[in-house]
Amino acid sequence: MLRALAERNHLDPAEIDDVIGGVVGQVGEQSTNATRLAVLAAGFPESVPGVTVDRQCGSSQQALSFAAQGVIAGSYDIAIASGAESMSRVPIGSSAYVDGERADVGGPGVAQRYPGGLIPQGISAELIARRWGFSRARLDEFAAVSHQRAADAWKHGHFDTQITQVTDLATDETVRPGTTVEILAGLKPAFADPRWMQRFGEIDWKVTAGNSSPVNDGAAGLLVTTGEIARRHGWRPRARIHTVTVTGDDPIMMLTGIIPATAKVLARAGLGLGDIDAFEVNEAFASVVLAWQAETGADPAKVNVDGGAIAIGHPLGASGTRLATTLLGVLERTGGRYGLQTMCEAGGTANASIIERLDL
Repeated sequence: MLRALAERNHLDPAEIDDVIGGVVGQVGEQSTNATRLAVLAAGFPESVPGVTVDRQCGSSQQALSFAAQGVIAGSYDIAIASGAESMSRVPIGSSAYVDGERADVGGPGVAQRYPGGLIPQGISAELIARRWGFSRARLDEFAAVSHQRAADAWKHGHFDTQITQVTDLATDETVRPGTTVEILAGLKPAFADPRWMQRFGEIDWKVTAGNSSPVNDGAAGLLVTTGEIARRHGWRPRARIHTVTVTGDDPIMMLTGIIPATAKVLARAGLGLGDIDAFEVNEAFASVVLAWQAETGADPAKVNVDGGAIAIGHPLGASGTRLATTLLGVLERTGGRYGLQTMCEAGGTANASIIERLDL
């Protein structure tokens, strides 16, 4: 991906000041500053540094924020914001285990503050579905639409300029054009466990593999620089990073941070919800996006219009830059000006960013 990014832009890699990459499972082959190793594997000069960021699912969205902040501050002329995850080889949660045993994540301080400990994201998704009263059918309906939108986007070539083929695969494997609510209704709940009912009370168990994001491998990257340097290289700036923010929220509900993050980024940008032409809200689980829509009042027709992670996939560390790429593609295709993306993250944090299309 890094090599393709440089080649597409006729960029001499020696000019890159830094490569900032998100990786969540920083263990095994994704350990030891995986971004720096990716720089070397891409054949870039040894003078090009790399740093690896972990803000869980928002890691590469945070990488994009850091790259933009570095350019704005004058610390960088040219930076790459990127992310990668091989979930088939480094399963989610791998970094929480030592010698096969789950580590005491957070230690006694976290345990004292949150008696019973933190919980898996799937349980948080169930608690969200319960709090907002979403039925199983509503979750499955949302998931089916995600597949339909993604399949249509592939069919009409919306992703053609956004991808680089690195294997014999030409399209996302997890998009299923024939997905229906009836098919999804046949799947069993993925996280049902009586011990959680002892802690949280009655749970109807509505979250399945079908209305959750799948296991994926992927990588994505974006070139970040100033308008002046872009013109010097003959590049056409496509968008600017308008506003970025991050916030914390309840680590038990965990995935609801996108709600206050959206309010925060809009306030910081001086924009209203009606100013936003397209939204990318990461589909970690259907209940997460539905809760966000219910609280913000965003028009569903503007949200994840080319499908979302339930269909396209959610390769953890790569998803932030993938969402930004998709969001820009939607703005360019529809003639929109402002796009907002937001990402729920383990531990109860959330990133939110606004980009502005420049070719107006």
